[in-house]
This record gives sequence, structure tokens and C-alpha cells, in this order.
Amino acid sequence: MNDYEPETEPTDDLPEPDTASESAPLIEVNNLSIDFDGNCILSGITRSITRGQTVAVIGESGCGKTVFMKTLVALLTPTTGTVLFDGTDLNQLTPAQLAQVRRRFGFVFQNAALFDSMNIFDNVAFPIRQNEPSTEEDEVRERVRNHLIEVGLPEDVARKYPAEISGGMQKRVGLARALVLKPELIVYDEPTTGLDPIMSDVINELILNTRRLYPVTSVVVTHDMHTARKVADRVMMFYPRRMLDQGQSQILFDGPPSQLENADDRRVRQFVRGEAGDRIREMSRATA
Repeated sequence: MNDYEPETEPTDDLPEPDTASESAPLIEVNNLSIDFDGNCILSGITRSITRGQTVAVIGESGCGKTVFMKTLVALLTPTTGTVLFDGTDLNQLTPAQLAQVRRRFGFVFQNAALFDSMNIFDNVAFPIRQNEPSTEEDEVRERVRNHLIEVGLPEDVARKYPAEISGGMQKRVGLARALVLKPELIVYDEPTTGLDPIMSDVINELILNTRRLYPVTSVVVTHDMHTARKVADRVMMFYPRRMLDQGQSQILFDGPPSQLENADDRRVRQFVRGEAGDRIREMSRATA
């Protein structure tokens, strides 16, 4: 993992952040398509995400939701189309410019993706040291301490290594690391996967608390419908491209979580209720 890469060349000038309107879209996706070796994963996606929104992206495995998330933060390059962050086309930036913009992103990975060779303190301090090398060590310690407390971890955990703490604690460390640069956008990749129901809800509460504490925009990729309903004010449901006819939208639902149960599309209702419905027949047809 290397979420925060140091700049290896002079930083080019970037447009100033647009602070004129808090309701202006922070992210604009226009006619986005992604192909891997001729296999179409996403096709013709056009959406915007407003500042301050928490958007849950749901859908079955293989529908492209994680690919969509990675494209939003330029971890993947579109085959066609554009992704604008605060009005800037990420795929037109130089490596140095992109490194600068990524300081405004926070990443919470599915399995925390902590550095095994570093203790918890150094894991959380890593983004500061990479991106703000002139920061005094006293300030680094204070920021790390504050963020560990924010995610409900005791101070003595800082001396431990990832292998010495539980999976739930590792995920909280991952969240602390994502917050340490005070990002404008946080992306969560399956934040509750592998956790018991109680610890899953702890993570959900931390996501909500993060939104209360910081003016942050969040994108949460999840299979967990409890998470989607609890943390999101908007839900987008993707559907596998291979299961659709030409011209059909991959986004079957885009709206508040309260409307999921009564969505017009039966595939949405079946997904949120965990019902197979006609999926066995559809899967057989798709692989024939």
C-alpha cells in the first residue's frame, strides 16, 4: 500500500479550491466508462456528488462499485469520460499535481492496509511525515494522539503493532490515519467487512461522528445494508454491465435510503432484502 506518495518533482500550480458554494458538486463524473482487457466494467456513468454528502454505493460483487470508487480518486484511469474533483480533471494532472490533490483525500481500505513493520503511532503519523515533512514532532504526536482518541482507541495502543490488535481496532486505526490530514473527501471500501454486528455498528457510528466533526464528503462502498441505511443520506445501486441490455443504465437506484425498500425496480428490492429472486436464471444466462 502506498496511499500517500511523496512528491518527486516540483509541484505545478493548481486551480484554487472552489469555496464559493458549499452546495456545488465536489465530484462530477461525466460519461465514465472503464474497460479491462476488453471487458466493460462501467459504461456511461454520469453523476455528481455534492459537498458534505455521504453516498453509499451498493450492488452485488462484480458490478463495478469499487472500480467506481477508485476512479473518483484517480487510482484508476477512465477508458473514456472524465472525473472532476472541485472542478479539476484529475486525469489531466501531472504526477506532482495529483500528489498535491491527494492530500485532500482520505482512504479507508477494506482490510485497513496498515504497514505491518510500523507500530500504530507510525502508521497514523505516516501521512503527516510524507506530506508535511516540516511538521514538528510534538505536533505529530499531538495529532496522532487526538485522532486515536477520536476513533475510540486508548493511548497505549500507539506502541502496538497491527498484528497485536484486533481487526476492528485495525479498521479504527485506518480511519484515524485517513483523518489525520483533515481530508475533504473520504472513501471507505467495505468498512465493516469481517466484523461482528457490534463492531460493525461501532464503525458506522465513527463514520457518522466523522461527518459531525468535519466538513467532509464521504463515499462508502458496502454490501452491508445496515451500514448503507445508517450512515448515508444518498444511496447508489450499481448492476453488473454484463447483466444488462445495451443502453440500460448500470445505476438502478439513486436516492435516499428510506426509498430503497419501495424502489420501482424489483432488482433493487430483492438486493436490499437479500432475496435471490430471478438471479439464478439470470446468472445462468449471463455465463452461457
